Amino acid sequence: MKAQKWSQMWLGYHRVSKDNKNWKVICNDFSKEDRVVNSAIAEFAKGIKGYFGAGITEDDGDVYVLEIIKDTSIANEGYSIKGEKSGVTLRASDENGVIYGVFAILRKLGARIRLEDICEKAAPSNPLRMMNHWDNMDGSIERGYSGESFFFENDDMYVDERTVDYARFMASVGINGIVINNVNVKGAATYLITDRFFDKVKELQDIFADYGIKLYLSINFAAPIELGGLEVCDPLDEGVIAWWQAKSKEVFEKLPGFGGYLVKADSEGRPGPFTYGRTQADGANMLADAVAPYGGIIIWRCFVYNCTQDWRDYKTDRARAGYDYFKDFDGEYHDNVILQIKNGPMDFQIREPISPLLGGLTKTNQLLEVQIAQEYTGHQIDLCYLIPMFKEVLDFRTYCSEENDTVADIVSGRTMGNKLAGMAAVINTGNDFNWTGNDLAAANLYGFGRLAYNTELSSEEIAREWVALTFDMDKASEDKLTDMLLKSREIYEKYTSPLGIGWMVTPHVHYGPSVDGYEYSRWGTYHRADHKGIGVDRSDKGTGYAQQYYEPNASAYNDPEKCPEELLLFFHHIPYTWKLKSGQTLIQYIYDSHFEGEAEAEQLAADWNSLKDVVDSEVFARVAERFELQVANAKEWRDQVNSYFFRKSDIADEKGRKIY
Repeated sequence: MKAQKWSQMWLGYHRVSKDNKNWKVICNDFSKEDRVVNSAIAEFAKGIKGYFGAGITEDDGDVYVLEIIKDTSIANEGYSIKGEKSGVTLRASDENGVIYGVFAILRKLGARIRLEDICEKAAPSNPLRMMNHWDNMDGSIERGYSGESFFFENDDMYVDERTVDYARFMASVGINGIVINNVNVKGAATYLITDRFFDKVKELQDIFADYGIKLYLSINFAAPIELGGLEVCDPLDEGVIAWWQAKSKEVFEKLPGFGGYLVKADSEGRPGPFTYGRTQADGANMLADAVAPYGGIIIWRCFVYNCTQDWRDYKTDRARAGYDYFKDFDGEYHDNVILQIKNGPMDFQIREPISPLLGGLTKTNQLLEVQIAQEYTGHQIDLCYLIPMFKEVLDFRTYCSEENDTVADIVSGRTMGNKLAGMAAVINTGNDFNWTGNDLAAANLYGFGRLAYNTELSSEEIAREWVALTFDMDKASEDKLTDMLLKSREIYEKYTSPLGIGWMVTPHVHYGPSVDGYEYSRWGTYHRADHKGIGVDRSDKGTGYAQQYYEPNASAYNDPEKCPEELLLFFHHIPYTWKLKSGQTLIQYIYDSHFEGEAEAEQLAADWNSLKDVVDSEVFARVAERFELQVANAKEWRDQVNSYFFRKSDIADEKGRKIY
């Protein structure tokens, strides 16, 4: 393989055919000079060169034809593609539909589908499909497991060829919005909305615009103090309001086409409206009014909770916080505010219930936030394909209405008929050669984009697509790797988290086991294990969290006999002798699942080793090294968790295995 400065991931376009007949591109009612259409045609040229050794020509004769037709009956950002032996017709109503349609054609060609068999019509499930970077301007990435930032270094911005490739990757899976900087805005990042960085931000914004992507910035809620010299950042203060109005006018004039601001306030030490006795709606609406004249939006994160909780307090519950802070103000947020809500009430654990805010709010724009950076799910060391989890979230019935009541319905806009809605992911990229640290972690990057664009796709469909586009291997090997991906989330959950109990991780790092690591901390994340049982009572007899859901979910979660077993310990304190539906006692389930998970992690490593002869040698070696680390991690989890609960319960393993 020819050496590259960085991997091309699923856009490697490995050869699939000896057919090197050239193509001609005809645009009807679309200009080839349009920036997005131009990018689409350039990408098509890359694809057919890689797949077939072919090129694009202006000549007639013995050529294939890609005909691009404007069709206003197609939904915004949607496309229709239909192939025949002479080429492919692509129909779209707008430029984004054109580029998504081109990438769809290339996906088909990469899967070795014949031209005459290409047929697909698609429209985006979600209006907004966003990536959130947690990149810091010193070059580090918060919760980054793939190297340093490729946007920032030494408190400066950089735009280069890698930035262009990144935009290509994002457009290829349907992403239309990107927040480039960490939500914890401090230092130099506060100045991204000033002349100090406008030129560089504009340069980056133009590259994104070439691929149909809007650029957004995380902002510092205290910017009026830090940049403007004001004494407060109170959202109801007239001076603060005037400052944000003037600043936003400047930002949108310097950055025409700019998307808007992402805000983290009143959380984990960040300043916000609560500092001044104001509501979250007060803060969001003030900013929304400042950007409204320019078509801007405010994305307001709902990750707001008391992070100074006393572990002795059994009533205060971090899981309750989002609902408690936001539910009463449903309907009070202005039309250009979107509340960005994490998929669970805690913090991206391998298993959580769905946030009750999703569905709890029925009059407010909502954006589902998930995390593809594997903060608690293996750091992109352990294989953990997250798309099955995201599918579970999207398919969850909230019972907020008689129809269109799933999370997918809510965040698509179907439930409330709103246009500002969608999905956002905390991204897993960095400047490593392969972008995601572990080559296999790119399946989550690819998968999120594809799922956000089309929530009807299955986890298996997405996995198979990614494998086929990324690796040049035979069908049996593709099947094996796909199967590894599909099993990996369940395996990771088995050796780390029994029945909804998370947080047993090494504090701050969040990789590897530390069963009591957060048990007595101020962060409010406990398992409450004693010599009789384990779990947090969130029923009406405990923190009352279960009552934040609509019926019948509230009653099911409230009753340990009816609670879904995968969430049993999230909602209830359960005796070790409790009999599960399988017939196992709870303690035996803990032992068995951790032994099984470790054994299955070893099998994943063995399965990867069996692919050595069909995978690029450098890729194979990088991933094999990760599997060695995963197996070691799984052993540590198995032994620490089993030993901890054996010592707590003094109940032996029925199967007589070694527990320390």
